[in-house]
Amino acid sequence: MSRPKKRSLTLRGHRTSVSLEDEFWEAFGAIATHEGKSINALAAEIDAERVLKSGLAGAIRLYVLAWYQARD
Repeated sequence: MSRPKKRSLTLRGHRTSVSLEDEFWEAFGAIATHEGKSINALAAEIDAERVLKSGLAGAIRLYVLAWYQARD
């Protein structure tokens, strides 16, 4: 697995960044495409639903994991 890389997102008009490994970023992009959403829109949904104690990057990783587990 690759090392995390910082990537920029825009959530509800505000710029932010998350550090994700390439594998998670690619899976996240594939999910967004499958659901007909932009990466920013999907990240904003995850951000709105996450527990405030958790970071956005961790919430995205957990979302990706849950999404793929639901398809098994």
